[in-house]
Amino acid sequence: MNLDKLVSGIVLAAGKSERMGRSKALLPIFGTTFLKHILNQIQSSRLFETKVVLGHQSNEILKRLPEISSVVVINEEYEKGQLSSLQKAILAIHDGPSEGLMLFLVDHPLVQVELINGMVRAFSNGKSPIVIPSFEGKRGHPVIFPRELFSDLLAAPQNQGAVGVVREHRKQILHLEWKSELILADVDTPQDYSRFVQQRTSRG
Repeated sequence: MNLDKLVSGIVLAAGKSERMGRSKALLPIFGTTFLKHILNQIQSSRLFETKVVLGHQSNEILKRLPEISSVVVINEEYEKGQLSSLQKAILAIHDGPSEGLMLFLVDHPLVQVELINGMVRAFSNGKSPIVIPSFEGKRGHPVIFPRELFSDLLAAPQNQGAVGVVREHRKQILHLEWKSELILADVDTPQDYSRFVQQRTSRG
C-alpha cells in the first residue's frame, strides 16, 4: 500500500544563464538536455505532478522541447530572481491536493530518481516539514517544502528568497544523508559543466 504524501515536482528554469553564456536548460547531458533529464527522473519517481517554470528564452526552450508545454508556467518577471519563479509555481499548484513541493533547479542536473524517491519517503514518514539532502554535512538539492510553508514562501522578500524561509525554520529540517556528492553539483559556468557533466557524459 502506497502511503506517500502527494508531492509536486517544481523545476525552475527561468533564469538568464549569464555565467554559462547559453541556456542551461538546453545544455546536453546523457544524450538529452539538462531540463529533459531532470523531467525524466521526475516522471520515473513517486512525485505525482510536475510544473516547469520558464522565463528567459522560453520560446526557444519550448521550440526544442515542445512535449513539456502542458506542464510549463511562464514567469514574465523572471528578472526579479529565483523566488519569483517559485512563487509562480506555488500559485499554479496551490488549489490542488499537493501536501508539499520538491524544488529542483535546472543548474543541478545530476539528480537521480533514487534520491527523489528517498526524499518523498522521508517526507511522508518523518515529522520534519522540510527535507534537504546532505553529503558529508553539506546541503544539496532538491529540497522539499510542505504545504504549510507555501504562504511563507509566497510572502518572502525577493532579496532573501527561499533560503530565508529555510533559515527561519531551521529547527524543522530533516537532513537526509545521501551517498553521493552529485547532490552538491551546481553547474553555473562552462568550467562547472566540464567538471561535473562532460566527464560523466563521455563515460556514457
